[in-house]
Amino acid sequence: MHATQIGFNPEYKEESPSLDEINSLKGMAILEFGAPWCGHCQASHDSVEEVMKENLELTHIKVFDGKGKRLGRQFGVKLWPTLVLLRDGQEVARIVRFTSVDEIHELLDSNV
Repeated sequence: MHATQIGFNPEYKEESPSLDEINSLKGMAILEFGAPWCGHCQASHDSVEEVMKENLELTHIKVFDGKGKRLGRQFGVKLWPTLVLLRDGQEVARIVRFTSVDEIHELLDSNV
């Protein structure tokens, strides 16, 4: 199960955790929705990596999203990249099409 991975996960995994697995997470976690070929996702990669390396206690789940991918639809993801911040498996905040480390820090600082 991908939901137990801690720290920065550089690669999108074809298989995503189920909504039940996400809902059962304990503590703080980040879901990162995107696709490996997405230019916006590629542009945000270094920012996500930098922030996750500063916050190793956070679970980071990189979700390959797209047509036929359920988890993205269940979270209402429409644009990539989308970061969804979870507390005990429940969404507390999100940012979409972010470009900077500062935007990710703001997401975390206001909700962790």
